[in-house]
Amino acid sequence: MPLRLALVGMPGGGKSTVGRNLARLLDAPFVDSDAEIEQQLGGETIKAFFARKGEEAFRDLESQTLAALLQRPGELVLATGGGAVLREPNRDLLRKHATVVYLRSSPDELFRRLKHDTQRPLLQVANPLAKLRELYAQRDPLYRRCAHFVLETGRPSVQGLTNMILMQLELGGQLDPARVAATVGAREDAPARPPQH
Repeated sequence: MPLRLALVGMPGGGKSTVGRNLARLLDAPFVDSDAEIEQQLGGETIKAFFARKGEEAFRDLESQTLAALLQRPGELVLATGGGAVLREPNRDLLRKHATVVYLRSSPDELFRRLKHDTQRPLLQVANPLAKLRELYAQRDPLYRRCAHFVLETGRPSVQGLTNMILMQLELGGQLDPARVAATVGAREDAPARPPQH
């Protein structure tokens, strides 16, 4: 059965970075749903679309994009937008068509990573930390409901998180141990790269 993996979590939780790393190691296609949406918008940013059309229109577009991506045949590593789990049909689709991993970060940790971010529409407010706490309170139960695995992103590097996901997939029977061994061998031969947040 082809490996299909979806990463969910708060904005700035490392979904794209970890997803890219996983896809590279597993030699599987990587898709970032937000990047896919911006491509469909002809290069318009999500921030600009949000400002022009509002959140509801963006969520409609996000749902359509997720459905289309999850219909693609073959292997897939998918990084979803932070709000993708807000709609129940999205959560159902993700759970049905992929193994869902929730990269869980605390609001304070996210704030440290995102305090200079100017691209995320929901964080362009007077008090981004309060906004992150509010979003976390709303979304954390939804991420949990959707996820097959929950990983705390607190201290581990990108490589550490990637290894933990590979281990979970192997233990869960979704990944052939021989493939994990091959990726571990490839990692040990590769030069170390600093974690990127």
